[in-house]
Amino acid sequence: MRLLLAEDERQAGEYLVKGLGENGWIVDWVRNGVDAVHMAGNSEYDVIVLDVGLPKMDGWEAIKRIRHDNRTPVLFLTAHDRVEDRVRGLEHGADDYLVKPFAFSELLARVRALQRRGKQQESDLLRLADLEVQLLRRRVERGGQRIDLTAKEYALLLLLLRRTGEVLSRTMIAEQVWDMNFDSDTNVVEVAVRRLRAKIDDPFAKKLIHTVRGFGYVLEERA
Repeated sequence: MRLLLAEDERQAGEYLVKGLGENGWIVDWVRNGVDAVHMAGNSEYDVIVLDVGLPKMDGWEAIKRIRHDNRTPVLFLTAHDRVEDRVRGLEHGADDYLVKPFAFSELLARVRALQRRGKQQESDLLRLADLEVQLLRRRVERGGQRIDLTAKEYALLLLLLRRTGEVLSRTMIAEQVWDMNFDSDTNVVEVAVRRLRAKIDDPFAKKLIHTVRGFGYVLEERA
């Protein structure tokens, strides 16, 4: 689950990135409207959370540009609870509207609702061989056996599963799952893959996570 957060307030942004990350979301955080439009046009997201009062380009203009060719669900954040602002946001293409200050639990519930709405055309079930992931319930099973994963292990599995058969480099995995620049002296990716393998591969005869030496990792069913 990937989310674009456009929020210029540092404290609020750090708080939301941490909270959403703890709930299984991979968050790309930008702090102005120009970057929000650029990221929305060059990456795929399940939900966009867009603050109205952004520098360089405000949220009103940003959503107009995003909506030219992008139907990703958008949650507007604003400091003003005015009817005219709600109407303006909806007319510009927002899917929901949340007034600051808000409880994180409410934002999370609204984000999840938007994700479900945006994914109505996508099956709730991702499957490879006897491995299954039920997206809305965040339930992972293999061979009918439930597997409990941490938030980062779950994010890593979804990344691999949604790109089945594609070799993903360590750099790409680090950027997508940890939102970090890959450091060749860091073994965080190798450790995470090893822990994921221990849960979804080691107890089973057929292995699904494969190392492609010199390149990275791939999730696929091999004969």
